[in-house]
Amino acid sequence: MAPSETLTLTATDVAPEEFGPYGVVLRAQEDGTPFTAEEATLDVTEGTPRFYLMSLENKPLGFTRITRHLHTTQTLMSVGGGEWFIAVAPAGSPDDGSVPRSEEIRAFRIPGDIAITLKKGTWHSGPFFVDTEMDFVNLELSDTNVVDHHSYRLDDELGLRFVIEVA
Repeated sequence: MAPSETLTLTATDVAPEEFGPYGVVLRAQEDGTPFTAEEATLDVTEGTPRFYLMSLENKPLGFTRITRHLHTTQTLMSVGGGEWFIAVAPAGSPDDGSVPRSEEIRAFRIPGDIAITLKKGTWHSGPFFVDTEMDFVNLELSDTNVVDHHSYRLDDELGLRFVIEVA
């Protein structure tokens, strides 16, 4: 179904407090720094971890689909320092068939020197970027995109398309 309404999300600069419900913001720290609660708590216990460089092309700042992974966290960071964007919504319960609520979807601007780790089940769309192509570091499970890729069609279900506004 073609979306009947387009909603604009203003991208917020990512900050640990704002991003906390969806995951963890990772900044460079001095080698030897002890582990703290502010760091990513990875959960790749339900399969074989996959750490790889992901190449994406033509990911403009708009979407009609949002996805979640129920069996793993996911860590993303741009390669080469490019700025990028992601839209997220709270995980909800994986067992009750909950879907993202349009009014809870938020967009974040991620500087090129920051990584994020999404909590298990966090709804997300992106990475998005202005350039024609970008590469990303991605840590998830080896079969995430085969068996743990749960998508919700905002256009089909709600008649919505989202556009991320860069302020």
